[in-house]
Amino acid sequence: MTETILDLSVASLRDVNRALHAGTSGSFRVTNPRGAHAVAAGIESDIEVHIDGSVGYYCAGMHQRGTVRVDGNASTGLAENIMSGTVHITGSATMSAGATGNGGLVVIEGNSGSRCGISMKGVDIVVGGNVGHMSAFMGQAGNLVVLGDAGADLGDSLYEANLFVRGKVESLGADCIEKEMRTEHLETIARLLDAAGMDADPASFTRYGSARKLYNFHVDDIDAELAGSQSSREGKV
Repeated sequence: MTETILDLSVASLRDVNRALHAGTSGSFRVTNPRGAHAVAAGIESDIEVHIDGSVGYYCAGMHQRGTVRVDGNASTGLAENIMSGTVHITGSATMSAGATGNGGLVVIEGNSGSRCGISMKGVDIVVGGNVGHMSAFMGQAGNLVVLGDAGADLGDSLYEANLFVRGKVESLGADCIEKEMRTEHLETIARLLDAAGMDADPASFTRYGSARKLYNFHVDDIDAELAGSQSSREGKV
């Protein structure tokens, strides 16, 4: 396969991203990224993008198709709002990796900082190391697989995403609880580890999910709700 070289030391970021957007097939290599922001953002075709070095904010943001691989680290918002395809980095990511992702696969071989998978909506995220605090905050759908440890308030205000952690969890967030690991969950972990190129025993993970108490209305609470509303109105008179 012929590889197209795009050198950020001589070409502007706008020109490099324009060339990637114009590609419909094949392989592209981005050299000398030097921490540039929004590299390979908004890829819409089945191309392979290989980035030689670390990148800044929002690398592969709004990713829709194809594969982006980073040989290095990534800053805030890696693969934010990913829809499909694969984003894979060999190093670590800072905060909000995979934020609001609707689909696809994000692989982080190193650690991921705070709020990894925040408001995830269907994306699968595999982290080879640790994740920081508030990871999967308001996670709605998808899977977060963590081979290391998780920081404080994991899964705070979680909806229906599945969180699988092999190491220790500093603390669970509101409405996040440990849940039963069933056969289908073990199969999901095995599938995602294989896709990420990582080796671990699925049975060594613990599953966490929503207790489903924060977003359900209970009719038994109606008196308290009405009393609160009445007090609020009286306070405004």
